[in-house]
Amino acid sequence: MQYKIPVQIENEDPILMWLSLRQLFILMAWWAIAYNIFISLAPSVWKEVAMLPSWIIALVTFLIATFKQYEMTFVPFILSFIRFNVNLKERRWQQAVDSINPLDIWFVTKPNEKKDEKIDFSSKIEQINNLEDKLNKI
Repeated sequence: MQYKIPVQIENEDPILMWLSLRQLFILMAWWAIAYNIFISLAPSVWKEVAMLPSWIIALVTFLIATFKQYEMTFVPFILSFIRFNVNLKERRWQQAVDSINPLDIWFVTKPNEKKDEKIDFSSKIEQINNLEDKLNKI
């Protein structure tokens, strides 16, 4: 029996208006933080002054939650942008290569450094022969 697999399986479905569940969680969490900042500042200063940092946090949160550029959300986009600028802007796009690995962000290549790597085929052949011997013994 054959089943049709959706092509866009990683796309998030909108739940409320155009917002997905992930975006709603981001908005609810950070807007709660903004509201708590407003509540804590309101007794000591005017409400208009207390509203300023709350509105800034709420606006930045909305921009981050709804950000989508080149099918990337905010965090992968920022990581790719940092990686592009740190690696001397020599990043080339390669098909089927995951370029959003946060561990490789600070890896800086030197343009003049070239490695002359030679593969030792004799050790590889020995390993293959050892594996064949072990498989034959099983």
